Amino acid sequence: MSHLKMLVVLHKILLSSDTLLAGAGNAVGARVSTALGLAVLMTLGGCATTQPPIRERPLSDARAPVILNQGDLLDLPAVHSTDFNVDSDPLFRLLVAEFAGQRGQLDLAVEYYVATAKQLQSLAVAQRATRIAVFARNNEAALEAAKIWVEKAPTDTEARQILAAMYIRAGDADAAFTHLEYVLNVESEPANRQLRMIANLLSREQDKVTALDIMERLISHDRGNSALLAYALLAIRSEQIDRASLAIDRLVDSGALETNIAMAYVALLQQHDESPSALEWLERSIEKDVDDHGLRLIYARLLADSNRYEEARVQFSILSTKTPDDSDVVYALGLLNLQANRIDAARANFQQLLDLKARSSDAYFYLAQIAESRDKPDDALELYRAVTRGTNYFQAQIRVGMILSSIDDVDNARAHLQSIATDNEEQRRHLVTAEGEILTDHDRLDEAMALYDRALDDIYDMDLLYTRAMLAEKMGRIDVLEADLRTIIEHEPDNVQALNALGYTLADRTERYEEAYALIERALALSPEDFYILDSMGWVLYRLGRLSDAVEFLTRARRLKDDPEVAAHLGEVLWVMGDKDAAKNIWDSALKDKPNDQRLLDAIERLAP
Repeated sequence: MSHLKMLVVLHKILLSSDTLLAGAGNAVGARVSTALGLAVLMTLGGCATTQPPIRERPLSDARAPVILNQGDLLDLPAVHSTDFNVDSDPLFRLLVAEFAGQRGQLDLAVEYYVATAKQLQSLAVAQRATRIAVFARNNEAALEAAKIWVEKAPTDTEARQILAAMYIRAGDADAAFTHLEYVLNVESEPANRQLRMIANLLSREQDKVTALDIMERLISHDRGNSALLAYALLAIRSEQIDRASLAIDRLVDSGALETNIAMAYVALLQQHDESPSALEWLERSIEKDVDDHGLRLIYARLLADSNRYEEARVQFSILSTKTPDDSDVVYALGLLNLQANRIDAARANFQQLLDLKARSSDAYFYLAQIAESRDKPDDALELYRAVTRGTNYFQAQIRVGMILSSIDDVDNARAHLQSIATDNEEQRRHLVTAEGEILTDHDRLDEAMALYDRALDDIYDMDLLYTRAMLAEKMGRIDVLEADLRTIIEHEPDNVQALNALGYTLADRTERYEEAYALIERALALSPEDFYILDSMGWVLYRLGRLSDAVEFLTRARRLKDDPEVAAHLGEVLWVMGDKDAAKNIWDSALKDKPNDQRLLDAIERLAP
């Protein structure tokens, strides 16, 4: 075949492709393009078989291609590999491989690259054949090509690693071990670096047990802590907890455990629902080395994640004493002190953050909350306004509005809320809810309802519907409440709040007791220990005349929470049953804590004036 005709054939192949390789396939095209440019140069230059081995060279170095008119090719028949004898010339094999790669036909590209590598016994072709076969996930072909690569370049550690991986996938662990042992013994690289590299390589293999067995053989001769670290890393990535634990414990004993590997080990235990085991291991490890800051920090965080807040607070206190300038530790300690109601200690922690000039916005936010809890609205307002960034910024701005409202500056409060920029619908809903709460607190109920109506035209949100329903109950608009709650239940059949609220309202404000009972029963099945639902069930049973059952549920609710509304309900049922002394005792007890609770006062005035 003449050179010109060959170019026409290649051009025809390109024109027959609708698109070049897309996505990941383009990486193949990019890799093979260099060889394509050189192959074309070799074709234009004469005999291919007498050329030296293909060398890496950018395509841009190639001379300008021959330009053909597309019209000259229209009458040519479709081209197939059988139109010329590719088996007779390695150059044609390379060309077919190149164009197959460009068209996304990876299997064909691999077939011809590997065949050419075998025929030419060329290092460069073997390298390219190996890489494309690996990319195409053709392990058998990659194994054959990598063998040639290693044969031609026996000191090339990259080739040895690839060949080892292919041997593992082929089930030949002994052969894989031989090549990785060579890589490990290369004197030009430190042993610890080689070990980590091998661990990373083996961690990618699907056969985790075989990979770990090979690693164990590689470190069978004592290589010290570096070997143990690499082995532990691989065991963790392979999720082999028992083998990882043995290596980790030896590292702790020798004082060589790295914090990042300890974190990975703890994460593995958590992933397998073994947080208690992780905590026990951390506790033992810290006892062996009380000065290991990294381990203690992991321990403290895991205690907090496990809701063991007081123990976490103790550990963060120790850390803070040893590293007083660690802002993350000080911040965590502040939150834990706040959670434990150690307000003065928490305030000192957040003030310390300001002194360190670290996490200032977070510090201002929590100092503002402390000021609010101590009924210092002016201080809280100033501190909230100092929050200028971070995850608490939006909430801080809402609190500014609520504090302005609490000091009767309603118009400024609303103006402030309306000025806050929002990033999403959830934030817009929070702002609407906050403004509606301000209006409701100041008995501007019609304005609040109008606000919710407008908002729901733009944000059709179940939480906002529920908020409007609760406002409708305050306004006596039971029709609106029922419509909104039924809409929520239609969209979310297991919405416990909506089921309970509608059931309780029907029991309390209508005579549709059976319907109310069915709704509350559904809610109770979903959340059997919910204080509010137990109270609702007791109340609807009272309305149905099932007084003994009502007492049972109301008593259960009162055990969970000593709430004045439950006391009012339980006292009323007992009074109606004739146990007036028990009713009075319950009311008197509740009045000691909440002397001005209107629900209690109404029940007492109605039943025992």
